[in-house]
Amino acid sequence: MTTLPWSEIDTVLLDMDGTLLDLHFDNHFWLEHLPRRYAEHHGVSAERARAELLPLFREHAGTLNWYCTDFWSRELGLSIREIKREVAHLIALRPDADTFLAAVRAAGKRVALITNAHRDSLSLKMEKVALAPYFDRLISSHDYGFPKEDQQFWFALQEDFGFDPARSLFIDDSLPILRSARQFGVAQLLAVRQPDSRGQLRDTEEFAAVEDYRQVLPGTLAEA
Repeated sequence: MTTLPWSEIDTVLLDMDGTLLDLHFDNHFWLEHLPRRYAEHHGVSAERARAELLPLFREHAGTLNWYCTDFWSRELGLSIREIKREVAHLIALRPDADTFLAAVRAAGKRVALITNAHRDSLSLKMEKVALAPYFDRLISSHDYGFPKEDQQFWFALQEDFGFDPARSLFIDDSLPILRSARQFGVAQLLAVRQPDSRGQLRDTEEFAAVEDYRQVLPGTLAEA
């Protein structure tokens, strides 16, 4: 167990999908629901749909295109916005994420949501979980033109939001993104052990990880 030095943290930066929200919605959408709808629309089998889609997903992973609903709508000939709404009932908070946010705000920290999700996806999810009041800012990497994996995102964020990396905490379920934040100098970093509630616990490698948000409330202990 490691202690989060809350007295040294002024700003809390939080990812959305897999960090505050259960990643089950996104995994189900991209791996199950979208291939099914793609197969129906193009008149191919589900197996053929997956065979066509998975290489495309791999090709664009980690780029801004991967997170862009407009890109995938053009690429696949489908309205990603509309198809996401078909399964929007699966959008859900991770346990005690709202308790954590309330405690961080009560402790007087600045709080920003920083997500690679397109504004369309961000709006849909905020409709379902109503977390927006907890944040000073809701920031999409599309605002800057660079994904969080890219150092240019962090330079743009610092110019826009004015945070001190040495006095900031960042929580994300993506190890490449956490490494990008570390390279920029963000001092306090936490990964997420189980982003998808129906998935396996993950090895977060060199990063301490949160399993239960009640254990990382200001003034309490964080699990390594």
